[in-house]
Amino acid sequence: MRILVIEDDKELCSIIEYQLKKNGMEADFCFNGEDALFYGLKQTYDIIMLDRMLPGMDGITILKKIRNERITTPVIMVTAMSNLNNRIEGLDTGADDYLVKPFEMEELLARIRALARRPTKIENVNEFYFSDFCLNEGKVQLIRGDEICSLSKRESDLLAFFIKNKGQVLTRELLLTRVWGADSFVTDGNLDNFICFLRKRLKSVHSHASIKTIRSVGYQLED
Repeated sequence: MRILVIEDDKELCSIIEYQLKKNGMEADFCFNGEDALFYGLKQTYDIIMLDRMLPGMDGITILKKIRNERITTPVIMVTAMSNLNNRIEGLDTGADDYLVKPFEMEELLARIRALARRPTKIENVNEFYFSDFCLNEGKVQLIRGDEICSLSKRESDLLAFFIKNKGQVLTRELLLTRVWGADSFVTDGNLDNFICFLRKRLKSVHSHASIKTIRSVGYQLED
C-alpha cells in the first residue's frame, strides 16, 4: 500500500514513517501545500493523509483541487481543529475520514486499514480527458469529436492509468502492478501488446496524443 502523507510537523512524519514501514506500507511525504498538490495530482496513491493547517496552502484548498480533478483516492484529514463545524467542512469537501491531533498510531493504522477495505467507488459516468480525446470508462469507449472507438476493459484501465498520471514516465513494473495487479502473471510482452493496441486505438480516432517509449524504463502519455 502506498500512502501520501501531507504534514508539516517533521517529527510527527518520522514517527508515522516508522510505523507505516513497520506495517509493510510505503509513503511519500510533503511538508507544504504546493508540494502536496503536485504529488496529489501527479502520482497515484492508495490513501492520502492530509493535515488541514499547512504553510502555503491549507488542507481544505488542496482537497478541493484534488476532488475537482476527479481523483477519488481516500483521504484522511488530520488536524488539531476538533470542533464540529471544522469536521463537517472537511467531510463535505471530500475527506473520507477525520482524525484529531493528538492521536495514537494504532488508531491511525486502524483507520488506514478500514479505508483500504472499502470497495472502489463506482460512478455512473466516469470520463477522463486528455489532449483532444475523452475516455468514457462507463461505456469503455475512446472518443474524439464524432469519432468513437470501443476498447477492451483492460485497454480502458491502462489508458485511464496513463491519463491519471499524465506527463509522468511510468515504469513497466508500475503499470503491471497497478493495472493487472501485483499477483498477476502478465509478462512484459503482454504489456507491450496492449501498448500497441492503445496506439492503434488513438490513431483510429485521429488523436494527436501518443504513448512514447522511454527506453529501458517504460512509457509516457504525451500530447
